[in-house]
Amino acid sequence: MMNEKILVIDDDPGMFTLLRLGLEREGFTIISASDGKEGLRQAYETRPDVIILDVMMPGMDGWTACRRLRNMCDAPILMLTAKKDRSDILRGLYMGADDYLVKPCSFDELKARIRAVIRRVSSSGRDGWRIVYDDGNLRIDIKNGTVERQGEDVPLTPTESRLLTYLVSQKGRIVPHKELLVNVWGPEYVDAVDYLSVYICYLRQKIEENPSEPQYILTRWRKGYYFAGDGGFGSLDRELEDGSAERLE
Repeated sequence: MMNEKILVIDDDPGMFTLLRLGLEREGFTIISASDGKEGLRQAYETRPDVIILDVMMPGMDGWTACRRLRNMCDAPILMLTAKKDRSDILRGLYMGADDYLVKPCSFDELKARIRAVIRRVSSSGRDGWRIVYDDGNLRIDIKNGTVERQGEDVPLTPTESRLLTYLVSQKGRIVPHKELLVNVWGPEYVDAVDYLSVYICYLRQKIEENPSEPQYILTRWRKGYYFAGDGGFGSLDRELEDGSAERLE
């Protein structure tokens, strides 16, 4: 029996139920998401071994989700969709999908495709989850603690590195001041909000093109900070935009 995790990103509850029942009988653990944005969150939180992805979904569609998933991981992506034109199949593969299957399909074929992509990943030595943020301008390797901006190394102090790494690892949510202080400095600094704001300023000076108008490290007034880059391994909830975030002076 297998115990690999499969993330199914599909807005059709009936399809998900069929997939879950069939794949759980095969020994897989199944995780669900009903749209692309939730799929990114689930992928980052659960680190699935295989991702099954629909294309036509509300909000973030499967094309965009596939591109962003490929930025955040090497886990195999199998697109399962009703879009059957050759141009759609090629688009999915160009976006980074490992395989493309048109609905409706037989469950036996789906199982065979899943097992095939798992074998390919195992034999190729792909390590699955890179935990690297990279939007073409800023690159942050969480595992190694290195940062590059426009291809140049950005020297960070150990404290700056811990702070940036924690913010990026929590991409997609506002991180409260106290949580940052406890996890970066320790519990004895839990009320040192002014201290935190100084180091946020230091980081902005090093990674932002215009530190007075930051694009990466933003502030939710009286709540905390969040990493708002538009690439890498996650997607920030866009409801934080358009005036909901303010800089802490």
